Amino acid sequence: MFSVSHKDNNRRIGTVRTKSGVISTPLFMPVATRGAVKHISPEEIKQIGYELVLSNTYHLWLRPGDKLIKKAGGLHSFMNWGGSILTDSGGFQVFSLGARAAKRFGVSGVDLSEEGVRFVDPQNGQRHFLTPEKAIQIQLDLDSDIIMCLDVCPPYPCSRQEAKQSLKLTTQWAKRCKKYFTAQVKSGGKIKKPLLFGIVQGSIYEDLREESAKQIVEIGFDGYAIGGVAVGEPREKLHEILQWVLPLLPDGKLRYLMGLGRPEEIVAAANAGVDMFDCVIPSREGRHGRLFCWKRNTRSEIQNNIADTDFYETMNIRNEKYKEDFKPVDPKCNCPLCKNYSRAYVRHLFAVGEPFAGRLASLHNLTFYFELVEKLRST
Repeated sequence: MFSVSHKDNNRRIGTVRTKSGVISTPLFMPVATRGAVKHISPEEIKQIGYELVLSNTYHLWLRPGDKLIKKAGGLHSFMNWGGSILTDSGGFQVFSLGARAAKRFGVSGVDLSEEGVRFVDPQNGQRHFLTPEKAIQIQLDLDSDIIMCLDVCPPYPCSRQEAKQSLKLTTQWAKRCKKYFTAQVKSGGKIKKPLLFGIVQGSIYEDLREESAKQIVEIGFDGYAIGGVAVGEPREKLHEILQWVLPLLPDGKLRYLMGLGRPEEIVAAANAGVDMFDCVIPSREGRHGRLFCWKRNTRSEIQNNIADTDFYETMNIRNEKYKEDFKPVDPKCNCPLCKNYSRAYVRHLFAVGEPFAGRLASLHNLTFYFELVEKLRST
């Protein structure tokens, strides 16, 4: 469970105990969508210092299948990861990948009802049906440490009526998720059970966000996620949504901002009272040759920075100016890239299309993100 050891204004420093270990907060989760962080081994993720990764229920359910992974001993064993795992519910992917299915097969097949959601696999055209109960069962089969309720994440922009309907279904599904989860864990006789998180929706509408938060808190969960903040809405809306929602969430429970963000967004959200983050930015930006480097590196400078980007810069290592630059990418960094290779060498790797380039850059950016949350955890 979660305990807070220190507070600095709204920023919380604490620990969360899962059935696989104890993790310090605030924390950032590398995204291991299909059971692997792109280009990086689980051993390297552990060496950086990470204790929790995020995997995707939707993708693992469709390929290779939750039953196969269960047969392998669960996702920890299947991917050889000794830390904790959070799995999302798969709902976001069902809706977001509908357009891809429509383009390939002529129809997205996304059919939403109170019962659940029917959809078409964009890779092979097969039809599937996901219910709140099924989403929980898949995650139990994966043996996740933190399980997310199935929710409806409305796109941006959306009308108030669309947001309200999404909120209604999200609450109904959250109740069903908790009921099924409780029954399964109890009947299974597990000594150590996963943590279950509810998700707050409501788009950019203040009263709907508040209504959603109150309804989800009333159901009661181990932690609370704020969803629908990385679906195309203006970045300035993040501050408002946190102002609306965070005061309504219990002090003694984890708060998770889903799918966001950039370094300055993590700092701002942690200073507002958020405990958990995930995002594909470190590895995705790395694969495109964009590297995060420290400008100001002291604890107080990072912790007191609310919204600007003065504490870091983004280096485009593909730039011609690095062709004969034999300095490390970031002299302040101890990652494998910065300890062993020059800017000129990494630029060369990108220039010739060598996959090693993206691997080194991803290791660097994931190290930067880990050091960032480490600074936010220090007192």
